[in-house]
Amino acid sequence: MIRFLRSVPRLDEGCSYAFPPLEASSPEGIVCAGGNLTPGILLSAYRQGIFPWYEEGGPILWWSPDPRFVILPETFHIPASAHKLLRHHPFRLTADRAFRLVMESCASIDRPGQDGTWIVPDMIDAYVRLHELGYAHSVEAWEGDRLAGGLYGLSLGGAFFGESMFSKVSGASRVGFLSLALALFKKGFVLIDSQVHTDYLAGMGGVDLPRGAYMHRLGAALQMSDHRGSWVELFGGP
Repeated sequence: MIRFLRSVPRLDEGCSYAFPPLEASSPEGIVCAGGNLTPGILLSAYRQGIFPWYEEGGPILWWSPDPRFVILPETFHIPASAHKLLRHHPFRLTADRAFRLVMESCASIDRPGQDGTWIVPDMIDAYVRLHELGYAHSVEAWEGDRLAGGLYGLSLGGAFFGESMFSKVSGASRVGFLSLALALFKKGFVLIDSQVHTDYLAGMGGVDLPRGAYMHRLGAALQMSDHRGSWVELFGGP
């Protein structure tokens, strides 16, 4: 059996999977349903402008909304109300120190108008695997030993795909996101994909791009070198 397995192609994060054409997606942006959350399929999806979003117990839904909400280096700005917060915030920022805890906190935080969460256990396990492979990353804002806020997402080439954020202390996720955006654009990233419009991120420079323009930007970003691996030194930590 072992000898047989050695001769069988292995399906891993290096494999590429073709999704249906984006032009055939539903008006809401659903490209297809089904499949699984293995690293190869997830990474293939993001490289094709697609991400998973579904409810527990239902099929995996793969989305590519049109328009797409993004933050670009030329649109990003720090709101006037946040300048003082960034200079004098009480938080200790880290990266990749508590990835699973950040995801679990994003899943469990109460959000106005939202019943339940799309960050289901299978989703957490899948993204933790991507984190172990060096593709998914977290930002943590600590107040002492307490995780006060944070966010997580994926990095491919010069693109960062933001997935979710949370705050247990006012300002924690804001400081975390703005600090991450500053660090990414300083490193040469050209795209932060925020998926769908929120007034919160629009206040930091988020803009809607038609799907064609988004895919052009994404294609250029994916031609850039990956920043795969640990990001623990992103904010100068050991």
